[in-house]
Amino acid sequence: GAVLRSAVLASQSELYRGMAKVTNCGGAGQCLSCQVEVLEGMENLSPFTDAEKRMLKKKPDNYRLACQAIVNGDVKLR
Repeated sequence: GAVLRSAVLASQSELYRGMAKVTNCGGAGQCLSCQVEVLEGMENLSPFTDAEKRMLKKKPDNYRLACQAIVNGDVKLR
């Protein structure tokens, strides 16, 4: 039930790189800084939000914005 962005940051995994560490939108779904590739467990994430559909329209179907996805089970990311 946690937001994927919050779960990744709480695990002390690196979500943001370079300047994105300070220039990201803070979880509002307005930038691509927290995009992740879902390797396994896409079925354990909430449906795509309108913001994700708009921001990720040129990305493969297994990309998500960590700030928009709610985790409901195990997920493996890159």
